Amino acid sequence: MVDSREHAAHWAAAISSTLLTNLPRAKLEELLGEYVEQLLGGGAAEARQVGRLMVENDFISSSTLEETLTYLGEHAAVAPAQLAALAAGYAEGVRDRTLDHQEITRTAAINAMRRAESAVLASEAKFRAIFQSSAFPIVVVDLTGRIIDVNEALLTMLDYKRDDMHTITGRELAHPDDREALREVGQRLIDSDLDHLRVEARMIRSDGETIQTHMAISLVRENEDSPPYFVTMIENMNEMRALQTQLVRQSLNDMQTGLPNRTQFLGWIEGAVGSKGPETLALVQVDIDGFRGVNDAFGHEAGNRVLMHVATRLRAVFTEDVGKVARIGEDEFGVLIKDPRDVRGVIALVEEFTKQLEEPIWIGAHGVGVTTSIGIVARAARGGDAVDLLRAADVTVGWAKRDGKAQWALYDGERDLRDKERYALAASIPGALEEGQFRVDYLPVHSLADGSVLALEAKIVWNHPEHGVLCPDMFMDQSSDNGMILRLVHWALSEACAQAGEWYSVLGARTPALSIDLPPRLCQEPELVAEVARLLARAGLPASLLRFELHERLPSLLNDEQMEELTILAERGIGLVLDQVNGANVGVDRLRHLPLTGVKFTGSVVHGLDTGANKVDKSASVALLKWASVLRLPLYADDVRTPAEAARLGELGVTGAQGSHFGPPLSAADVSALLLS
Repeated sequence: MVDSREHAAHWAAAISSTLLTNLPRAKLEELLGEYVEQLLGGGAAEARQVGRLMVENDFISSSTLEETLTYLGEHAAVAPAQLAALAAGYAEGVRDRTLDHQEITRTAAINAMRRAESAVLASEAKFRAIFQSSAFPIVVVDLTGRIIDVNEALLTMLDYKRDDMHTITGRELAHPDDREALREVGQRLIDSDLDHLRVEARMIRSDGETIQTHMAISLVRENEDSPPYFVTMIENMNEMRALQTQLVRQSLNDMQTGLPNRTQFLGWIEGAVGSKGPETLALVQVDIDGFRGVNDAFGHEAGNRVLMHVATRLRAVFTEDVGKVARIGEDEFGVLIKDPRDVRGVIALVEEFTKQLEEPIWIGAHGVGVTTSIGIVARAARGGDAVDLLRAADVTVGWAKRDGKAQWALYDGERDLRDKERYALAASIPGALEEGQFRVDYLPVHSLADGSVLALEAKIVWNHPEHGVLCPDMFMDQSSDNGMILRLVHWALSEACAQAGEWYSVLGARTPALSIDLPPRLCQEPELVAEVARLLARAGLPASLLRFELHERLPSLLNDEQMEELTILAERGIGLVLDQVNGANVGVDRLRHLPLTGVKFTGSVVHGLDTGANKVDKSASVALLKWASVLRLPLYADDVRTPAEAARLGELGVTGAQGSHFGPPLSAADVSALLLS
């Protein structure tokens, strides 16, 4: 079953400001919920009925229809054919409503003339005003077909002069093939009690052009002394159909760039993966980097110029004979290429597009550069899945952005599978915490001078019922993306502090320091200092025995307030160790921003000291460690694998080290046995 309530609420929000009727919000959502069920549960006929029902409920503003088509096309998965049918039903409803109002007006005018015989001239003037001012063409003929009168709207539609009406009959205004049918309609009115009928028929302009019309033919019987006559009100269906076409076009195209919109793009993809689609296809998704920043810095008009700039370059490279271009999001574009020659050819087009973007656009005195992150998916088309194709393109764009933006990435099914498994793991963290699947192990940091345990680094371990024991690398990055890392690290910090408090109650000052990674996301928590203080107090652990390890990129990710939070932690005695320093460019100014209590090296810096290491790597490692000594901070090493590495690190002034050379992480029970033995 389709949950229509959510769609109804969003639809109501989209059109509420356009309504001309004072309808309570609850009633509006109830009506729209019924319409959603009809649309998603039916086809074109149901969509046409929804369009008519909208008019019946006084949703008669053109803005209401425009917002409706936009919302349904982009958010409710309504097919383009249904959107066209809804617009057609809406137009029919408006037409019938107008004709009904005209009918009421005509009847009221006639009745008024009957009741006001003493004021015939005045009444006739009123009728003439209504007759002449009507936007709909009207013709009055007698039973023989002689034209009694026409209004200006009819003369305009058929391009006749009023004097021409004296030389032709009403029958001659109709298309030759429809004259007999109209005669039968007139005869039916004469022979029955009906006073009006509606019919579609063609008419002929003075220049011979055919016009498709909708007619409301009424037989007027005034009194026994006056012969009856026909009053025919006419609607030009050519204009109505042109309006319908325009409405559908607007619903399927982006008004800003003139490109097809997401709704039409989805239709292309659905067609491409069908049984009659191409053998292969390539989907290219283009996201503008930093688009929101351009809007914030220079205003929305500048943002619109960037959109047009990108759209123009895309159309120039991906011409109609190459692929179809659409705007599929606020700052996103899509290109569908059917039967590409090969992937290399698609990549060449993408690189040509990015090359054309190299020239900046000028906004006032500012030359603004525009870059894009691009995802490319190439695969067999027939029998594919449109939703999966779009998801693959979106995932690939995400890779390009995470890898540094301003570049393209090619879809990799194996990488996608690995990511999906990791995201699935991250999403299941709350349940795993409830079921007690996590534990904290401890990796000792040994003194390179005497081998004693200086610190214990807490490591979160997941004893997964299906995948076995998982190390943090398998789930920590994805848990950062979905926010689960907050709950997980809070739990681990609480567990580790409580355990360290037990060791402190026995060992006192001889207790090794507790060390734990502090993810960037946790640094953004406003209550970080207060939460850490509560955990230390609850565990009975001195602040001096807690260290946070900060990734070497962390200082550049934090704002001034977050840096101040870390400074407060340091002032309270908590250690801050710069972690994962592996030989990259770590500026001294970055180190000066934080009151660090240590620096930990890893990777090539450590392995460059091993026996048989490359001389260049070895000299670089030595130079970096000697430089680090000027910081006058304790130095640590991670991932130490051999005795040679450990020995050389000690010679270069490194205080403590950890890694496979010293043994694997230990459980809390194993640490207790080690410390208390």
